[in-house]
Amino acid sequence: MARTPRITNQQILEAACQVFLQQGFGASTLEIAQQAGISEASIFKRFSTKEELFLAAMGIPEKPLWVSELESLCGKGNLKENLIKVCLQIMEFYHEVLPLIMMLRSRGNALPELGGKEPRPIGDVKVLTAFLEREINQDRLRPSDPQTVAHILLGSLMNHVFLEQISSQVSVSTTELPLNSGDRATEVSSFVQSLVDIVWQGIAPRQD
Repeated sequence: MARTPRITNQQILEAACQVFLQQGFGASTLEIAQQAGISEASIFKRFSTKEELFLAAMGIPEKPLWVSELESLCGKGNLKENLIKVCLQIMEFYHEVLPLIMMLRSRGNALPELGGKEPRPIGDVKVLTAFLEREINQDRLRPSDPQTVAHILLGSLMNHVFLEQISSQVSVSTTELPLNSGDRATEVSSFVQSLVDIVWQGIAPRQD
């Protein structure tokens, strides 16, 4: 007797992505299972929660690369260069995630509350605030309000990504050509460098 082909995690994620894009986080895992041709129980043998399945299907990491980078950079190296590096990673993270969120929101679809946790942007501000506070405590930054600095950096980065998305849509609708990948990388790098330069003037450690 022939064995039933074993479905891969990728096939489950592709089915989940299709259903979530249509219905948002409110979609049932039973419908996802039917789309994938498996039982609902099989989904939860691979993914412990619906939230985990959603994040994996939509390509949204629970712990972004830039957060791990912050943890490894604290108290080390050139702080200004570290901030530029992390800000570039934050830009890329939101460049990938924001279009998905905007698309789901535009369709009136629900997003996960992630087990009652705070919204990601608020959590991101707290992560960056904690990093800046540790750097202040090590005298690598002058005394300042780390939360305000975190808001300035993250708010500027997210706003740039948002405007980039809007501009891209306008370019398509008016037949104007959007920036190619090389031009975009140069523009993003220049923006981040300028942003950190401006903020650095107010937070750089005082010279004795």
